[in-house]
Amino acid sequence: MEQAGTRGDAATPARVLAGHSPGPDRASGRVPGQARGEHAHGEPPAPRAASGAVRRHSVRGQVLDALRAALVEGELTPGEVYSAPALGARLGVSATPVREAMQQLALEGAVEVLPNRGFRVSERGPRELAELAEVRALIEVPVMLRLARTVPSGRWDTLRPMAEATVEAAATGDLAGYAERDRAFHRSVLALSGNEQLLAVADALHRRSQWPAGSPAGRRADLVADAFEHTALLDALVAGDLTAVRTLVRDHFGGAEG
Repeated sequence: MEQAGTRGDAATPARVLAGHSPGPDRASGRVPGQARGEHAHGEPPAPRAASGAVRRHSVRGQVLDALRAALVEGELTPGEVYSAPALGARLGVSATPVREAMQQLALEGAVEVLPNRGFRVSERGPRELAELAEVRALIEVPVMLRLARTVPSGRWDTLRPMAEATVEAAATGDLAGYAERDRAFHRSVLALSGNEQLLAVADALHRRSQWPAGSPAGRRADLVADAFEHTALLDALVAGDLTAVRTLVRDHFGGAEG
C-alpha cells in the first residue's frame, strides 16, 4: 500500500478533487501518474469533488473513497476506460494507490481490469439492478420480520437518527452522502441479527445496487421517497406490525418478492 509521506501528501486527493492542479512528484519531478506506459489520450474527464468523500488517512483509502463516490454520482461513466496514471495525475497522487483502489473496485464488480489499458467501469442495466433487488429482498425481508418479533421497540428508536440522516442527504441531492448513510442504516438494522456473514453479503449486494442505471438527475428524483421509507420502516418495527414491515421492505427493493 502506498502511504502518504507527510500530512500534506495525505490531503492531496482532496485538494485536487476540489479543483486544484497536482504538482510534480517531489522525488522525480514528474507529474504523478506518469508510469508504466499507460496512455490517457482521449479519456473522459476525471471525477469532480464529492463533498466529504475523502476521510481516511491513507492515500489508497482516500482514493478508494473518492472513486466510490464518483461511481455513485455517475462521474465515472459506465463503459468508459480510465487509466491509473491519468486518474492519479488528476487526483494529485501517483498511479500506485489508484491501481490499488481500482483492484478493490474490481473485486466488488465496479470495474473490469483491462491489461495495459486501465479499468473499464461496469455497466448496470435495469435487469441486473432488478436481480440485485430481488436477492436483497430474499435476504432482508425474512431477517427483518424475525427482528420485528424479537427486538424490543425501544431499540428501534435508537436507529431513528440514522434514518433521519438519509432524509437530510436526500433533501440536498447528495448522492454519495445518501449512499453512505443508506448503507449505514441497513447495516445497523441487520447487525441486530448478530450474523456477521449476513452483514458482509448484504453490504456487498447493497453497494453494487447503488451504482446508477440512469442519469444522476433521475436518481436524485427517487432519493427522498427512498429515504422516507426508512422512517416508515422504523415506525412499523416499533409497532411490531409484521404486515407493514413485509410490505415496506419489499417496496423498498422495487416490489421484489421476499
